[in-house]
Amino acid sequence: MDELPPYAALVLAGGRAVRLGGEAKPQLEVGGRTMLAAVLGAVADAERRVVVGPPQPVPEDVVVVREQPPGGGPVAALRAGLPAVGSDVVALLAGDLPFLSAALLGQLRTALAGDGVLVVDDGGRDQFLLGVWRTAALRAALPAPGGPTSLRQVLAPLAVDRLRPTVLPGAPPPWLDCDTPADLERARAVAADLDG
Repeated sequence: MDELPPYAALVLAGGRAVRLGGEAKPQLEVGGRTMLAAVLGAVADAERRVVVGPPQPVPEDVVVVREQPPGGGPVAALRAGLPAVGSDVVALLAGDLPFLSAALLGQLRTALAGDGVLVVDDGGRDQFLLGVWRTAALRAALPAPGGPTSLRQVLAPLAVDRLRPTVLPGAPPPWLDCDTPADLERARAVAADLDG
């Protein structure tokens, strides 16, 4: 098998987590580690790992940048993070995916043929913050400040493939994120079952 080209990881971790009481969501623990640590662990082989969000605990080799305005959403975060990416391929990821795996990242990188490839969940929804992209395509699609703020709208013109990963019975889906207290408790319960 041909070796996959190097890639960077751009992790969006700047949301205000209003539904979780305003806590720093990526720093909440699931399965004994923070959700951000889980995401960064899944991309440990990335050439560079960039976290967009407020200052927060990360490994020494991780670059942290801040979107403007702070909490300005994924398009602002993409605008802030892309200048720190030097590779031709970048994984664009949410910072609250406690069950993301390196194996899934490998599948996405292998499937990259056009401008990008993203995961489709079991409900048929595109997971825009769970994909791998050509860096140049993202840069070209990025609107000027004051332009569209919907990531879906910004990425719509790109040639995007979709990956429907197989989720084994009893295994948590990799797209499981934690937007509400109920989501967080469910993720913690799943993690406890996996450890048990």
